[in-house]
Order: sequence, then structure tokens, then C-alpha cells
Amino acid sequence: MEPGKAESGFLMDLNSASSVVLHFLTQASSQDSSVLKPAEEQLKQWETQPGFYTVLLNIFTNHSLDINVRWLAVLYFKNGIDRYWRRVAPNALSDGEKATLRAGLITNFNEPVNQIATQIAVLIAKVARLDCPKQWPELIPTLIDSVKVQDDLRQHRALLTFYHVTKTLSSKRLAADRKLFQDLASEIYSFACCLWNHHADMFLQQICAGGEPAAVSSLERALLSLKVLRKLTVHGYVDPLQNVEPMGFLHAVFDRLRQFLECSRGIGAEHVCRERMEKIIILFTKVLLDFLDQHPFAFIPLIQRALEFAVSYVFTEAGDGIVFERFIVHCMRLIKMIVKNDSFKPSKNFEDSKTETINAHQIKMSFFTYPTLTEICRRLVTHYFLLGEEERILWDADPEGFAVEESGGDSWKYSLRPCSEVLFIDIFHEYSQTLTPVLLDMVHTLQGPTPLEDLNALLIKETVYNAVGLAAFELFDSVDFDEWFKSQLLGELQITHERYKLLRRRVIWLIGQWVSVKFKADLRPPLYEVILSLLQDQDLVVRIETATTLKLAVDDFEFRIDQFLPYLESTFSMLFHLLQQVTECDTKMQVLHVLSCVIERVNMQIRPFIGSLVQYLPLLWKQSEDHNMLRCAILTTLIHLVKGLGGDSQNVYPFLLPVIQLSTDVSQPPHIYLLEDGLELWVVTLENCISVTPELLRIFQNMSALLELNSENLRICFKIINAYIFSASPEFLQIYGSSLCLSFLEVLKDITMEGQVQVLKVVENVLMVNPDVGPQIFHALLPPVFRGIIEGERYPVVMSTYLGVLGRVLLQNKGCFSSLLNQMSQECNEEPDQILGNVIEMWVDRMDNITQPERRKLSALAMISLMPSVNSVIQDKFCGIINICVESLHDVMTEDPETNTYKDCLVMSDIEPLEAQVNENNEPPTEEDKRKRMIALRDPVHAVSLQHFVYEKLKAQQELLGDEGFRSLMETVDTEIVKQLQEFLQGF
Repeated sequence: MEPGKAESGFLMDLNSASSVVLHFLTQASSQDSSVLKPAEEQLKQWETQPGFYTVLLNIFTNHSLDINVRWLAVLYFKNGIDRYWRRVAPNALSDGEKATLRAGLITNFNEPVNQIATQIAVLIAKVARLDCPKQWPELIPTLIDSVKVQDDLRQHRALLTFYHVTKTLSSKRLAADRKLFQDLASEIYSFACCLWNHHADMFLQQICAGGEPAAVSSLERALLSLKVLRKLTVHGYVDPLQNVEPMGFLHAVFDRLRQFLECSRGIGAEHVCRERMEKIIILFTKVLLDFLDQHPFAFIPLIQRALEFAVSYVFTEAGDGIVFERFIVHCMRLIKMIVKNDSFKPSKNFEDSKTETINAHQIKMSFFTYPTLTEICRRLVTHYFLLGEEERILWDADPEGFAVEESGGDSWKYSLRPCSEVLFIDIFHEYSQTLTPVLLDMVHTLQGPTPLEDLNALLIKETVYNAVGLAAFELFDSVDFDEWFKSQLLGELQITHERYKLLRRRVIWLIGQWVSVKFKADLRPPLYEVILSLLQDQDLVVRIETATTLKLAVDDFEFRIDQFLPYLESTFSMLFHLLQQVTECDTKMQVLHVLSCVIERVNMQIRPFIGSLVQYLPLLWKQSEDHNMLRCAILTTLIHLVKGLGGDSQNVYPFLLPVIQLSTDVSQPPHIYLLEDGLELWVVTLENCISVTPELLRIFQNMSALLELNSENLRICFKIINAYIFSASPEFLQIYGSSLCLSFLEVLKDITMEGQVQVLKVVENVLMVNPDVGPQIFHALLPPVFRGIIEGERYPVVMSTYLGVLGRVLLQNKGCFSSLLNQMSQECNEEPDQILGNVIEMWVDRMDNITQPERRKLSALAMISLMPSVNSVIQDKFCGIINICVESLHDVMTEDPETNTYKDCLVMSDIEPLEAQVNENNEPPTEEDKRKRMIALRDPVHAVSLQHFVYEKLKAQQELLGDEGFRSLMETVDTEIVKQLQEFLQGF
């Protein structure tokens, strides 16, 4: 069938249209792409045809058709809701067709296929989000009626839809929508509770009677009912505390939980109900967690029961034989949220706290007694911290996989041991005075070596050491860690037996936790020695943990290079071997971060030792093509490598420059991940290049597209542009100047004030470095600057930059300034002298906008450079020009107490070697620092004495006008200003 004919056929009666659409849906579900693609194309054309979605509804509700075709019809319908259901959407469905579709969707809840039933429920919820209740008031009553029917299939499908509709409506966040959902909750909450209780009771009766199929059916309905109640309870009330029904349900949650937990005791792991029972138990805990998160004050009456329940099942024998890992994790999260919740913590001034807060605090204090806290602490450490048999097997079979698992970021939310560690930290922080003696007692009982044959003793010691590391900040005043390190921990690290790897790994981790908390500087060398030894350990997990501790040690503010240098070569070599040995992306990233940190801290001292790493990184880059986060870690390493290599980094350009090219090319998909680090690497490469090579120059082709993005990366883009400008490469402006000017004109159309300033600073730098060529290349940007000054730009920082740009032109390129003046004269239809007078007047008036001494001096140099002149406008503004000069002389002149003479402090001398200086980051100067210094030595601001320049110009003006004329001119200046000027010019 030809597509053209199919389309005309579609517009016939409904039956004909249905057969045509059915035909193409059948073809679209084919595995043959030659059949599938034309069918998809035809269906796409029909998406906007009136009646298409009615046809789809008829197809997916026809249970006699092929399941795949019906599935596809549902998906097309669901996608159509997103695109065409809203009234304002292009090609929106008509109100009449939508009314027909709404009615058809809730006619029969009898879909036999679970997956299709779920999709239908989801698409009904999507329509409800847009139309309920105003355009679809009958939806909820229909669902409630259908849930009440005795037909099992219809009841389940209606309940499934009821859940998805409730879930969707509860997620709307506009105030009006939330009010509608709250109204809905008040209407249906009682029914939802009855529904839940009915199905829960039915299940408990049926499971006890051994009726498996009926129990499964009731449990599924109980689960869906509870999901509905969860949304209604958490999102359906502004102040749940004032509503009996939700609070009654929440109090009943604990009783129901106990019922289901006790019921699960007799159900084995293989039982058909086991998985759903665990889901419903977890859902109960989610109700409590969500309610606590959204309504902490309303949760206060539940705190006591929640703590009693969670603690009894997790930290006493009550839970033996019935609790399971996810349930324990959720109970621990519940305890943690109660302990940490700010709403339950009084302010420092107790009397200022809310009554509810004080009440919550008192409940917590009365519950968390010494015996309870002690039991929780001991159980956490000696039971939940324990490395289980499965974990030890994983360690032996796949040590790297174990190490990756251990370092999981959000694993505390889902995994038992990480969750127990987080709970321990929070409880120990909250009740440290009570728990510190308990933990110290546990440490005391474990002094001395542990027998290798006693695995349980090794495991317990490992957990206690773990606790001491987690509580390091709290134990600062209670543990003499330096003494412990010398007397016991060092010795334990030297026990090389295979079984002792548990403690070697934990002890080196423990040291890492304490090294930035409390660790004497003179113990650093022994620590580096033991790190070097452990980087050669037979166990990979120990080596990986040691690398992490090394990073913490060198990244600490008390790190001293001189202490570390004797170990640098061997340590770096060991880290490099570890990097080569590990295979997991996460581990390679981890080791690369350690290497980066070491390189960053020792800087240029790393140069002799990085040859092997430089050779290996290209291979690693190639291998990581599908792993962008690993490539980000490589980029970070390269950033520190280039800093360490300085000018020698040009030796790695064959690898380095293609990496920068790819990372900063926005047409390449990886740029989404690599751009930020790639730009940083580009900057660092430019800062450390001796000269800009043709290849480095070529990468600038990427800049135009980067500027178009107009993103948060603009600042670093300007930094890169400035770096090219400071390279003083004549080819750069020749090749890219014009396109850069066009890019800037586009950027300035839609940019923040700060962005405008960044653009203008680039222009100013171009004018400073290339005063002859710069004004020609960036001429299009100069009239707006001139115009901004004349019109009195109101933002001081922008005005200051405008004056800096024009000051450069006036001081260093008089021809360009005259041309600009004439251009503005024609534009404003005023005489050039009138324009010049306005500019000088505005300059004098806005001098206070300029805060940097360098810019203020530039203004003075530019203004006084207008002399000598017989121009009446300049002579008329002579007083203002002299005022600017004297202000700037006050800024830059320092008095020599020995000679009682003044000296311009901004004038630079080339006598002092740059190598003896440091840059703004307190690091040795980069190649760019050296270039900037050479440019500064030529810059009038740093090369010309303002005192001398003012004297020469005034002398020339006097010679031009004669003594009498010059005296008349000076009389226009305030006598106090003249006096100050004379003091500065003494000796000339």
C-alpha cells in the first residue's frame, strides 16, 4: 500500500481508517528495517490527523489483535498526549476528540496483558495531569466505582490506574494544583484507607489459610492501595496534624508493619508472596520517611513509636529471623533523619525555640538513654560494620571490584554497611559525650597484636578501627593518635600475612582519616615510608587504599615538600605501576586523582619522574574512548602535568593538542563531559607555552562556536583569548582578529554587565599589545565605547572599562582617535570639537568610577597627551585635565624619605629578574607571566613616569602659548590643585 493512498484512505470512515492504521502498525512492529522505517514515517505523518488517536484507542483496546501491535498503539497514543493534548500545542487535538478519548479510556478496565495495562494506566494519568478535575470530573468517581466491583481483573486494573493518577496529580507543584490535590485527598482518603485495610486483612487471612493464588491477588491490591495512601498522606494535607484520618493511618502503620513482619517469619525465600511482602514492608517505611521529610512537625507525635519500632527490630533480638537488608537500611535512615532533623533541635538560646521543637528534643533525650546509645553503638560497630562473608569472597575473587564497591558515593542509602556507618557518624556527633568512653573502651580491649588464626577477632578489630576513623573529629581531644600511630599502628602495618590484609587496609585508611585532624609534622617521614612500603603490598585493595591515604596526606595544609621529596621518585613510580595494573575505570580515575594531587603539590619538582606517565597517558586516552569520566580524570592530570613541566610541556604537544581540540569542539558529542576540564587545560597550556606553535594557533578555530554558546564558560574563554593576545603572536590577530571582532559584536547583544566588561578588557589588551594594528581590527567595537562615554554609561565598572579602552586609543594611536572623533561627529551631527569637549567633560566627571591606580594613571596620561594644543576646547577643559593628572599623581607617586623626592611607583624596572618573583598564586612565574612582564615594560602605564610626562607636556604647552598665555591658562585651575602639582613637579 502506497503512503499517499494510505493517507487519503485514513480520512474515510472509522472502520477503513482502523484497518489502514492497523496495517502500518503491524509493519512498524516488524524486525525488517526496510518494512519498519516506511511504516514509522507514515505513522508520523498521521500524528496530527483528526481521528488518529481514536483509531489507536480502538486498536489497543481490541484484545483479539497481536500484542506487539497493541503495545505500539499504546506508545503512539502516549507520545501523542505529550505533543498534542495541550490546547496551546501546535496541531492540538480538538476538544471533541479529547472528550471522546477520555470517555473511551475509562469504559472498561479489563486489559488482560499486564505490561499494556500499566501503559494504559500511565497514559490515563498523563491526561489526568492536564484535564483533571475540570475537564474530566468523572475520572475519580469512575475509578472508585470500578475499584469496588467484584471482578478481580477490573478491580486490579482500576486500582492500578487509581495509583498512577494519584501519583501524577501529587507531583504537581503549582499552588492551585496542590490545592486541588488536597481537596481530592480529603474526599477520597477515607475510601483509600478502607480499601487498604480490606485488602491487607484479606491477604493476612488468606496467607494463614494457605490460599496462595488468592493471597497473591490480595497482596497485589494491598500494595497498590498503600501506594495510593502514601501519596495522599504525604502530599494531600497542608497540616496533617489537624486531620484525624492521616494521623490515624500513620499510627496504624507501626501495627501493620509488625503484622506483616511476623507474617513473613513463616514465609520462606522461595515463597510466591515473599518478594511482594518485602515490597509492602519497605513501602511502609517509605511512607514514614517521606512524611518525616515533608512534615517534620506533624511527625513529632510519631517520634517515640518510630524510634521504639526501628531500634527494637534493628538493634535487639526482636528482629532476629524476620528483618532483611533493605528493611534494616530504611529503619536506619529513619533513625538518622530523626537524630539529624533541624526541626527537632533547639536553638542555642533554648527559650527561643518553638514549643514543638522542645517537645521533639525532649522525646529524643528521654529515648536515647545511656543503655540505648551504648547498645546502638556496640551493635553498629561489632555487627553491622562487619565485613560479611560475601564481601570477603568478593575481595579475594575480585579485589578491584571490591575496592570500587567500597568507594560508592550514594551507597549509604541502599547498602547496609555504608548506611550503618553514616548512622554511626550522625549518632556519635549528636551524643559524643556519652559514646566517646564507650568507643575508647572498645579500643582499649583490642590493644596489642591479634592472633592471625582468630578471624573473628581480626574482623572486630577492623570494625573498631573503622569507628575510630569515622569519629576522628569528635575524638580529637580524647585520642593521642600520634602515640597510637607510633606504638601500635605502625607495627600492625608491618605484619605481611595474607590474613592481616584486613587490618593493613583498615589501618592505612584510619591514618588517612586522622592525618588532617591530628598528626604531628615530624611523623610525616615515617608515614611516607610506610605508604611506600604498602604501595608494594601483595594485596591490591591495600595498595588502592594506600594511594587514597597518600592523597589525603599530600593535600593537607601541613604538607611540606622538603619532607616528601626523598620519597617522591619511588612513590610516583609505585603509583604509576598501580595505574597500569588496575583495569576498572573508577579505580583508574581514583589513582589518577592521586597522581594529579602529587604533581600539583610538588610542581616543577616532578619533572624528572614523569616520563613514563607521559608515554602511558596517550594509550589510556585511547582506551577510555567510551568512558568520559575517566577522560575527565586524564584531563585533570594533564593540567597538573603541564603546570609541572612549564615550558617543557611543548614536548607533549603531539598528544596534548589533539586532546584539547577534541575536548573543546562543541560539534563533538564528548564535549558535554570534557569541555570544562578541556578549557582549563587549554588555558594552562597557553600559560606555559614558550611560543604559540601553528598547531596551538589552529585550535583557536573552536573558539567562535564556544562564544556562541554564551554559557558559564565565557569567563575562561576570555582568559584563553587574552592568553593568545599576550603571546604577542602577529599571526593570531591576522588570522582570527576579524572573526573574533564579529563574535564579540554578537556576544555583546545578549550578555551580562560582567560579560561586557570581559569583552572590553580583551579589546583593551589588544590595544595595549598591538596599538598600531589593534584599533583597525577591532574598529567596529570602538564607536559603541565612544558613544557609551558621551551618553554617560550609568554602570561604574562598565564606564571605567570604556575609559580604559578609549584611553589606550588616545594615548597610543592619535590617528585612530581622530578618525573615531570624526565618525562620531557625523553620527551625532555635531562638530568634532564639540564631541571632544563632551568626552573630556564626562571623563573628568566620571574619574571616580575608575578605581585601579593603573587605569587612573592611563586616564591622566591620555588626557595630558592632548597637549600641547591651541585648540580652544582643550584649553577650555584645561582645569579638568589638570585635576585628573593631580588625582593620579596622588595615586601613583611615593615619596623617597632620603631624598625628599617623588617617584612613580607604577614604573617598572627590568633589573629585578622575574624568576625571583612569584605569581598571584604564590607559584613560580609561568611563561605567560614572563610575557606579561615584557609587555608591561613597553606599556606607557609602566614605562613612562607620570610626573615626567605631565612636566614635559605642560612645558611644551607653555612654549606654545608663551609665558603670559600659559599663566592665564593656569589661573583657571584651583590654587590648591596648582600648589599640589608644583610639589609633585619639584626638581624639574
